[in-house]
Amino acid sequence: MTTFGARLREAMREHGPLCVGIDPHPPLLKAWGLPTDTVGLAKFANACVEAFAGRVALVKPQVAFFETYGSGGILVLEETIAALREAGTLVLADAKRGDIGSTMDAYAHAWLADGPLGTDAVTVSPYLGFGSLAPALDLAAANGRGVFVLAATSNPEGAELQRITGPDGRTIAQRMVDDAAAVNAGADFGSVGVVVGATLTEAPDLSKLNGPILMPGVGAQGGGADSIRALVPESDLGAVLPNVSREVLKSGPSVAALQARVAELAEEFAFLQN
Repeated sequence: MTTFGARLREAMREHGPLCVGIDPHPPLLKAWGLPTDTVGLAKFANACVEAFAGRVALVKPQVAFFETYGSGGILVLEETIAALREAGTLVLADAKRGDIGSTMDAYAHAWLADGPLGTDAVTVSPYLGFGSLAPALDLAAANGRGVFVLAATSNPEGAELQRITGPDGRTIAQRMVDDAAAVNAGADFGSVGVVVGATLTEAPDLSKLNGPILMPGVGAQGGGADSIRALVPESDLGAVLPNVSREVLKSGPSVAALQARVAELAEEFAFLQN
């Protein structure tokens, strides 16, 4: 069985390092001339699938924007995931799940098994303790899937917790990265990634992660090539996945315009593969 890390590395080599989000928030649906209901949601998602499938390394649907429509929205999400995966495109569910015991196990089976919501990877929150992620980490390893652990987020409130320093001198964010690195040890390229905001002023030491670094905040939120270079050592740039959402989606609803913007950003971040 091929690991998620190996499949992701191959996708990055073939398509470049971009992770493109599918974030159908209501103002964007309106900007596209679509109704804010499941009909508009489905049209939006279908356009994104057509634009991104087979063109980027990773596509990241933001689960919350589908959940808000109830069962109809979940059905659209299921169909979106299925269409992307059928096209051979890796899918990261941005669900940010985090809990303990049997509940975390249920979340893991929802997103990392072969059910209707099964994806290639899922975002998780470790702030009930990294050990609480064990059900997701174990199932991901067993099924050749991946996990992206929130480590250093760019929201102002995040720093209050994530930059607290423990007795060993490490910040909490650094401990999350180090714990992810321990899971990846021995792999050619690990399947446990971390999330580090591209708009931060400083980042944890990522040199031992040996896995993917998802960096949201690129484009509309102010992050870009220069901020990534400032946060990530040159030796680790090849593991970075710049996450762009609004910066691409504002080009819609034209599929051709979406594809053109993806191509422009791919060129902008081509240095990550050098």
